[in-house]
Amino acid sequence: MFSAQSRLRHAAADTFAMVVYCSVVNMLIEIFLSGMSFEQSLSSRLVAIPVNILIAWPYGFYRDWVMRYARIISPTKWMKNLADVLAYVTFQSPVYVVILLSVGADWHQIAAAVSSNIVVSMMMGAVYGYFLDYCRRLFRVSQYA
Repeated sequence: MFSAQSRLRHAAADTFAMVVYCSVVNMLIEIFLSGMSFEQSLSSRLVAIPVNILIAWPYGFYRDWVMRYARIISPTKWMKNLADVLAYVTFQSPVYVVILLSVGADWHQIAAAVSSNIVVSMMMGAVYGYFLDYCRRLFRVSQYA
């Protein structure tokens, strides 16, 4: 039931990684780069927690699919990093727009936050991939096949 292939264990690892990473990184982006107030950012992060819980496991499957495809193209470390960035940006950006709309951010703030997130994700997307892999090891979940 709780083997390395356990769906529950896999979902828990992916959810933990998503909630922790997105809460910390996006709050920093929203406050310091996008000009949102602390209250707006806190509201955004609180709204994001249930959203992150809902999307964490599907994102994990999506990321694993991107990683498998990238490995077919090239098994190198730079390809893994590129695949992590691509998976993170293409999955998270539309979700982030919806979250910001729901907390009342204006289009200027949304454009700044999402653009900043994309730029930061070019540096941090691979970091999230390593963090996710680390969390999966902590939860003793097997890596993508």
